[in-house]
Amino acid sequence: QVQLVESGGGLVQPGGSLRLSCVASGRIFSINNMGWYRQPPGKERELVATITIPAGGSTDYADSAKGRFTISRDTAKNTVYLQMNSLKPEDTAVYYCNMRVRTTPSQGYRLLELWGQGTLVTVSS
Repeated sequence: QVQLVESGGGLVQPGGSLRLSCVASGRIFSINNMGWYRQPPGKERELVATITIPAGGSTDYADSAKGRFTISRDTAKNTVYLQMNSLKPEDTAVYYCNMRVRTTPSQGYRLLELWGQGTLVTVSS
């Protein structure tokens, strides 16, 4: 069984910072992509940022995240991070990590798209 576990959400004042983490565990052969999405209250889930796994790790950001958020990964730890700076009330949302994971041969060498359980970020004074 492969799963993603997130941490790092909470309450922060406008202008503050938070760092989210997401760790993949289980019988993992490789991870193809990592990303962060968010779902604001009453709205649909939206992309925040993605990062590829090969050396160099190219990144892509939603316009709302550019210049304020930084996605990074530690491939040895199967972990993706989202550093969020200059937070605004409109960043309030449940944040989900996403990974495309290939299981080990003993687990069928399957390609799975996995989601974390979500972590709430509230930006408010």
